[in-house]
Amino acid sequence: MISRVWHGYARRDTADAYEALLREEVITGIEARSIDGFREIQVFRRDLGDEVEFITVMWFDSLDAVRAFAGEDHEASVVPPAARELLARFDERSQHYEVRERRIPGQRVG
Repeated sequence: MISRVWHGYARRDTADAYEALLREEVITGIEARSIDGFREIQVFRRDLGDEVEFITVMWFDSLDAVRAFAGEDHEASVVPPAARELLARFDERSQHYEVRERRIPGQRVG
């Protein structure tokens, strides 16, 4: 299992609009692609004062599944134009981690 981690930062006045876009269009669009090996996405939000940090964590079966999502340069960020307009800054590259242990009550994954 591979976890893909990405950070984006919005100004306080655009954070809610970015979160709505992320929920209603970006994630929905990812799900509509039905990427083989894509398992889930999690979104985290943290107020940092002048800006709001967003972290997305995506779960994939393999790096091949990540490439199916992001393209051959699988570390490149995938940020649609509408999202770029609402973000003040963001990671140009995503980080990928091999998941060595993942525990869900009643299950052992990883």
